[in-house]
Amino acid sequence: MKLNCWEVQRCGRQAGGINADEFGICPAAGNEKANGINHGKNGGRACWALAGTYCDGTIQATFANKFADCINCSFYKKVLEEEGKDFVPSLEIHERIREKL
Repeated sequence: MKLNCWEVQRCGRQAGGINADEFGICPAAGNEKANGINHGKNGGRACWALAGTYCDGTIQATFANKFADCINCSFYKKVLEEEGKDFVPSLEIHERIREKL
């Protein structure tokens, strides 16, 4: 079974999570337009391409500001390895989300 970021990082910001009331639902957990990308629920396997995610105890800024950190993240590397040739990269994630607007 392929896990979503909130299941691996245990941030608790998914719907019903322990930190959702205090910090809100993470954009990765709540972004239905990203559903299915890299076999994730909502943006759960595309979090590096979404602004405002909660990583290492901090709410992250824009994609441009956070991506350098994300490519070194163990979860990003895990998704990249699990998806192999079917991995959906950041620019394509942005295009898919934009098409659903």
